[in-house]
Amino acid sequence: MLALNIPGRGQFNINHLVLDFNGTIAFNGELITGVAERIMLLSKDMEIHVITADTNGTVARQCSGLPVSVQILRSDDHTGEKGEFIRGLDGAICIGNGANDASMFEEAVLAIAVAGREGCATATLLKSDVLIDNILDAMDLLLNPNRMIATLRK
Repeated sequence: MLALNIPGRGQFNINHLVLDFNGTIAFNGELITGVAERIMLLSKDMEIHVITADTNGTVARQCSGLPVSVQILRSDDHTGEKGEFIRGLDGAICIGNGANDASMFEEAVLAIAVAGREGCATATLLKSDVLIDNILDAMDLLLNPNRMIATLRK
């Protein structure tokens, strides 16, 4: 568990990290360099889930050997399905960028929007707690919690 005490916002106990795949931790279906190493480090403190429509059909291969559970979206309502997935978790922080991440951001304890090379959907951005320009820096916020605290304190 990752415990964050953010002045003016309260205590957050993070048990799960939910990562969108395409556009967030992967580009063109391939993991972004440095993501796997950070997943290994973060998995010591929380369960990690990768959630995706698997547009490129690569998530299983790309996440093979990593300490993550992969959730492939099956419904016609990916936005709702992502939100429902988060509701089933106790203490989740989410990282994403797409329009279909907006619902999971609403359900998360904390939400980090990543602009990245694909940009960030406005609906998702408006539901985020933090916007950051790349996934590596987003994951580093969790590896160095004082950075998150400094950004979110009131």
